[in-house]
Amino acid sequence: QVQLVESGGGLVQPGGSLRLSCAASGFPFRAYYMTWVRQAPGKGLEWVSTINSGGGRPVYADSVKGRFTTSRDNANDMLYLEMNSLKVEDTAVYYCARGYRSDRYDLQGQGTQVTVSQ
Repeated sequence: QVQLVESGGGLVQPGGSLRLSCAASGFPFRAYYMTWVRQAPGKGLEWVSTINSGGGRPVYADSVKGRFTTSRDNANDMLYLEMNSLKVEDTAVYYCARGYRSDRYDLQGQGTQVTVSQ
Protein backbone atom coordinates (compact mmCIF):
# COMPACT_ATOMS: atom_id res chain seq x y z
CA GLN A 1 0.00 0.00 0.00
CA VAL A 2 1.36 3.39 -1.02
CA GLN A 3 1.24 5.59 2.06
CA LEU A 4 2.93 8.02 4.39
CA VAL A 5 2.30 7.81 8.13
CA GLU A 6 3.42 10.58 10.49
CA SER A 7 4.00 10.23 14.21
CA GLY A 8 5.65 12.05 17.08
CA GLY A 9 3.36 15.02 17.56
CA GLY A 10 2.14 16.19 20.93
CA LEU A 11 1.86 19.01 23.42
CA VAL A 12 5.03 20.88 24.31
CA GLN A 13 5.86 24.10 26.11
CA PRO A 14 7.40 27.05 24.28
CA GLY A 15 11.12 26.49 23.94
CA GLY A 16 10.70 22.74 23.91
CA SER A 17 11.52 20.15 21.29
CA LEU A 18 9.81 17.41 19.34
CA ARG A 19 10.88 14.95 16.70
CA LEU A 20 8.39 13.99 14.02
CA SER A 21 8.71 10.83 11.98
CA CYS A 22 7.19 9.85 8.67
CA ALA A 23 7.14 6.21 7.58
CA ALA A 24 6.89 5.64 3.86
CA SER A 25 5.74 2.45 2.19
CA GLY A 26 4.69 1.10 -1.18
CA PHE A 27 6.95 3.21 -3.38
CA PRO A 28 10.71 3.71 -3.96
CA PHE A 29 11.24 6.24 -1.18
CA ARG A 30 14.89 6.86 -1.99
CA ALA A 31 13.96 8.10 -5.46
CA TYR A 32 11.87 11.03 -4.26
CA TYR A 33 12.37 14.43 -2.77
CA MET A 34 10.31 14.67 0.42
CA THR A 35 8.64 17.65 2.00
CA TRP A 36 7.16 18.72 5.33
CA VAL A 37 4.19 21.04 5.34
CA ARG A 38 1.93 22.26 8.14
CA GLN A 39 -1.50 23.72 8.59
CA ALA A 40 -2.30 25.96 11.52
CA PRO A 41 -5.90 26.35 12.71
CA GLY A 42 -7.87 28.47 10.27
CA LYS A 43 -4.97 28.83 7.84
CA GLY A 44 -3.85 27.25 4.61
CA LEU A 45 -1.09 24.76 4.03
CA GLU A 46 2.37 26.19 4.73
CA TRP A 47 5.56 24.72 3.31
CA VAL A 48 8.12 23.94 6.02
CA SER A 49 11.04 22.05 4.48
CA THR A 50 12.16 19.89 1.57
CA ILE A 51 15.01 17.39 1.38
CA ASN A 52 16.47 15.85 -1.75
CA SER A 53 16.34 12.16 -2.52
CA GLY A 54 19.87 11.53 -1.25
CA GLY A 55 19.33 13.32 2.05
CA GLY A 56 21.51 16.31 1.39
CA ARG A 57 20.83 20.05 1.33
CA PRO A 58 17.47 20.38 3.01
CA VAL A 59 15.85 23.76 2.54
CA TYR A 60 13.64 25.53 5.04
CA ALA A 61 11.03 28.21 5.35
CA ASP A 62 12.37 31.37 6.95
CA SER A 63 9.95 30.87 9.85
CA VAL A 64 11.70 27.65 10.94
CA LYS A 65 15.26 28.12 9.67
CA GLY A 66 17.81 27.52 12.41
CA ARG A 67 15.27 25.75 14.62
CA PHE A 68 14.08 22.78 12.54
CA THR A 69 16.17 20.06 10.91
CA THR A 70 14.96 17.66 8.24
CA SER A 71 16.67 14.34 7.67
CA ARG A 72 15.92 10.98 6.12
CA ASP A 73 16.94 7.34 6.40
CA ASN A 74 16.64 5.79 2.97
CA ALA A 75 17.58 2.34 4.27
CA ASN A 76 14.42 2.32 6.38
CA ASP A 77 12.16 4.58 4.30
CA MET A 78 11.88 7.17 7.05
CA LEU A 79 11.69 10.96 7.04
CA TYR A 80 12.26 13.07 10.14
CA LEU A 81 11.68 16.61 11.35
CA GLU A 82 13.60 17.66 14.44
CA MET A 83 11.97 20.75 15.93
CA ASN A 84 13.74 22.82 18.57
CA SER A 85 13.01 26.14 20.28
CA LEU A 86 9.36 25.66 19.50
CA LYS A 87 7.09 28.69 19.48
CA VAL A 88 3.35 29.04 19.97
CA GLU A 89 3.07 29.93 16.30
CA ASP A 90 4.47 26.50 15.37
CA THR A 91 1.18 24.97 16.51
CA ALA A 92 -0.24 23.10 13.52
CA VAL A 93 -0.95 19.74 11.99
CA TYR A 94 2.28 18.60 10.34
CA TYR A 95 2.22 16.49 7.20
CA CYS A 96 4.90 14.76 5.20
CA ALA A 97 4.42 14.77 1.46
CA ARG A 98 6.07 13.20 -1.52
CA GLY A 99 7.91 15.47 -3.90
CA TYR A 100 9.49 18.86 -4.09
CA ARG A 101 7.85 22.00 -2.74
CA SER A 102 4.55 22.45 -4.53
CA ASP A 103 1.01 23.77 -4.22
CA ARG A 104 -0.27 20.21 -4.34
CA TYR A 105 1.20 16.80 -3.61
CA ASP A 106 0.24 13.46 -5.09
CA LEU A 107 0.85 11.71 -1.79
CA GLN A 108 0.49 13.15 1.70
CA GLY A 109 0.13 11.58 5.13
CA GLN A 110 -2.75 11.97 7.54
CA GLY A 111 -0.84 14.42 9.70
CA THR A 112 0.28 14.68 13.31
CA GLN A 113 -0.79 17.45 15.68
CA VAL A 114 1.83 19.66 17.29
CA THR A 115 0.61 22.01 19.99
CA VAL A 116 2.95 24.51 21.61
CA SER A 117 1.40 26.00 24.71
CA GLN A 118 2.13 26.84 28.35
